[in-house]
Amino acid sequence: MSSPSELPSLDQGSFQALDQQRLFPAARASHAPRILLLYGSVRDRSCSRLLTEEAARLLQAMGAETRIYDPRGLPLPDGAPDDHPKVRELRELAQWSEGMVWSSPERHGAMSAILKAQIDWIPLSVGATRPTQGKTLAIMQVSGGSQSFNAVNQMRVLGRWMRMLTIPNQSSVAKAYQEFDEAGRMKPSSFYERVVDVMEELVKFTWLTRDAAPYLVDRYSERRESAAALAARTRLTSI
Repeated sequence: MSSPSELPSLDQGSFQALDQQRLFPAARASHAPRILLLYGSVRDRSCSRLLTEEAARLLQAMGAETRIYDPRGLPLPDGAPDDHPKVRELRELAQWSEGMVWSSPERHGAMSAILKAQIDWIPLSVGATRPTQGKTLAIMQVSGGSQSFNAVNQMRVLGRWMRMLTIPNQSSVAKAYQEFDEAGRMKPSSFYERVVDVMEELVKFTWLTRDAAPYLVDRYSERRESAAALAARTRLTSI
């Protein structure tokens, strides 16, 4: 087994051995997992919204606390100042959450611009806080035709870019207009069962990772960069 001293390219000051106490902390949060749900359509009868509402009911039945963000009135990214009320609301919910659900219709073979705009308004960092890093994510899509996975594939890439822990399972509901009754409730089907599976997995992953999330996303390269920045500031103030 190699020791750190045998790795000449390694910055010894930034390298850390695995800390099991941080990975499995003795003190664990006991409050209900906090899940933010985003959807990607503002139509009066939006299937992505109906799917989101059904997911929220399931999450609540599994012991989670949920908030659904209404994207109506959200300006285009860079089309308004950061203190716009809808932008501020979205960012506050992102910071409140410990996990998220993204639900998008597939449009022209892609996730909707409405959902993408919401993600684009959530920055990778706000001061020293990263609103999405280390948080869990479940992804779902609805299609007007046959089953497709274009939108969830895009959202999975986007979740990784936002440094989220995207769960393995996902949901894609084909011919979604047939899957909800007049009251907007999802009918029994294999699609519904898959949604239950995804929400179960999200809750489990959130319970499992939320206390260790800062450590799970603690990176050698960023520690090294921070150390270099500190050294540069120290040199500057000594001049």
